[in-house]
Formats: sequence, structure tokens, C-alpha cells
Amino acid sequence: MTAMTPGSNLPLPTTRVTVDVAAPVRLDVSGLLLTADGKVRSDDDFIFYNQPQGPGVTHRSGGGTAPDAIVVDTAAVPPGIEKIVVTASPDAAGQTFQGIEPTATLRNGDDGSVIASFTPPQLGTETALVVMEIYLRGGAWKARAVGQGYANGLAGIATDFGVSVEEPAAPAAAPAPPMPSAPPADPRLTAPSPAAPAAPAPPAASAPAAGQKINLDKGRVNLQKNQTVSLVKGGRPLLSQVKMGLGWEPAFRGKDIDLDASVIAYGPQRNHLDSCYFGKLSILNGAVKHSGDNLTGEGAGDDEVIVVDLGRIPAEATGLVFTVNSFSGQKFTEVAKAYCRLIDAATGEELVRFDLTGAEPQTGVMMAKLIKQFSGEWEMTALGSFVKSRTARGMVKPGAEAL
Repeated sequence: MTAMTPGSNLPLPTTRVTVDVAAPVRLDVSGLLLTADGKVRSDDDFIFYNQPQGPGVTHRSGGGTAPDAIVVDTAAVPPGIEKIVVTASPDAAGQTFQGIEPTATLRNGDDGSVIASFTPPQLGTETALVVMEIYLRGGAWKARAVGQGYANGLAGIATDFGVSVEEPAAPAAAPAPPMPSAPPADPRLTAPSPAAPAAPAPPAASAPAAGQKINLDKGRVNLQKNQTVSLVKGGRPLLSQVKMGLGWEPAFRGKDIDLDASVIAYGPQRNHLDSCYFGKLSILNGAVKHSGDNLTGEGAGDDEVIVVDLGRIPAEATGLVFTVNSFSGQKFTEVAKAYCRLIDAATGEELVRFDLTGAEPQTGVMMAKLIKQFSGEWEMTALGSFVKSRTARGMVKPGAEAL
């Protein structure tokens, strides 16, 4: 293995390489495909967690338990692209690299063997870095250690290389006192997506802008599809035990709706560990427990509840996907007011809520996922993805794909 220094370079021994970037905190790792003028051709050439695929370049998530990485297949890089730069920035808004120097590891993309490593020296106020670049020189692909820092975050890097950075508009919400040190909306390049349908939000709840990750410092959060909330308050893990309540009502009077809520547990490689449902009410040594089956959907409040003791989740379990299925074959177009909500099990306080605003004629839906981050924190993401499955077993594969 070669230990690289700033500016050093080496030829690539293989056409497919991976650059992963690790640090004591979780990092956002990105890749940009650049032409000879050092610019992207369009925003499609910016590869990151919310736009993970590009021509010859892929973002690979570590799932919170391993470093994120950029995978480069030089044989698939399109003509006109002469350089792929790999960037990194701390996931926590405003955090600098001082004291948390990252290490980039260049690996053989086929067998994972280490080719070289690079730790940029003497970092301070930088909030984003160009860590390494894969570049074409004289018809051959090479790697160069860079370590160039930016004080204005990943948005500064993106702007330098020609990516259009849009600040998400502030969502309309009831006036609320600002956080003392609230970070600005994350400009890290959420890929354009259709606006989620408007839905009435309960008082005292606020919804983050699409793609923005927030914490619970402002109180209860209403999520829309694909939005994420970190279960952190005041910079500390908020709680160890939560309840995921799932509820629904019949769309037509006089009809019973027999739906089944489940949670599927996965390991860091998206490997299925176990499933908790009406036929197996406890998994992971009792860290996840199911309240039991509701056969009608009648009555106010949660129809089924799954208790998750985050403090007792074994280390090998890093992802939980919460699903609802119609074992009897009824479609979700016959369901009204389907929702999930995360509750502090100690106080009964509702922390996060996700209301399903649309329906499809399918028999299964993935409502939400809980992911353990590299830092040890947990994040909840609203999914709202419909699939054809009447059982929890049929949700295992689509659940893994959703992580």
C-alpha cells in the first residue's frame, strides 16, 4: 500500500477503483465528472447520496456503519470526461475538519484490496475538501492526492465546478422561535424532484425542505415522502426506546380493513436478519416487540404498535424498515388516513409523523425506515413506497433495496 502526500500521483492498476473516505464523524462523500475545462457538463455529473448514479461513477453508501465511497469504472466514463474529483464534508452542518482529519482509501474496485491511502494534513476551518481525483493523462488513468479545503462547504466546491446550487425555499409553517444556532437549509444539491402533495400539518409541527436532514430541537416534525429526521435533540441522542405506531381507516364505510404492520431488520450489507410481525411478536433478543394483530382498522389511534429499544439493538442490526401489508388482498386504494408516527416510549410524546397522502392499488407499502449512522445516531426517513406483497416475507427484498 502507498501512503500518498498532497500532490502525489500513481497509475491505476485496474480499470475499476473505489475511493472511500472515513473520519471520526459521518461524512458526505461525492464525486464530480469534469471536462477539460474543469467543469461539469450539467448537474447530472454531480454524484452524491441523493443522485447516486452517473456514467461510469457511482455513489456507494456505507449505511451509517462504513464510510461512503465513490466507485469509478474508467472503462465506462464517457468521452470528454477527463477527471473525477472525490469530495467530502462533515454531515453536521457547519462542522469543520479541525481535529477530525479524514482518510481516503483507494481500493481495487473488484476485490477491495488497498492500493493507496491519503490523509490531508493540517486541516482547520475547512468544511469541505477535494480529497482525491481520478484523472486521464496521456491515455492512461491515474490517481492524485489533493486535500484542497473549502470554508464554504460542499456548496463552494460544487459552484467552483459548475454545479447549480439552489437553496431550498423555507417551508410555510406557523411562526416558531428559531433555534439558537440553527444551520441553514442544506444546499447539498438535492436532485430536482416533484413537489410532494400538500397535506394539512398538525399545529406545532414543521416539515423540512426536501432532502434536508434535521433534528428534533424544534419539536415534533411532520415528514413528507423521502424526508429524513435525525433522532437527536440538543446535540445528544434523544432517547433509547421508541414506539412506531401505524394506523389506518377504511376508505368506505361498513368495510373492515385487515392490515398487518411489520418491521424488518437488516445488517450493514442490507442482509436480512429477522422480521417482527403478528406471527413473531419479538425479535433481536426482545429489542423489537409487536403489539399484536388488528383485524379491522376500526377505532381512533394507532392500530398496531411496534416498540423498538434502540439502546438494546445488537450491533449487527443497522437498519429497520416498517411496512404495512394487506394479507386479505385489499388494496391501499380502499384505505384512508394511513400514517406512521414515532413516539417517545418514556413520555408518550409524538416526535415524528408521516401521513400517507396518496394511494396505489397495491397490497403492501413501506412506510418508513430507521437507519443507524456511522456516528451511532439513528435517522428516520419517510418512504411511502407501494409494492405488490401481502406478507412481511414479500417485503424483505424491496425493504433491502430501500435502505
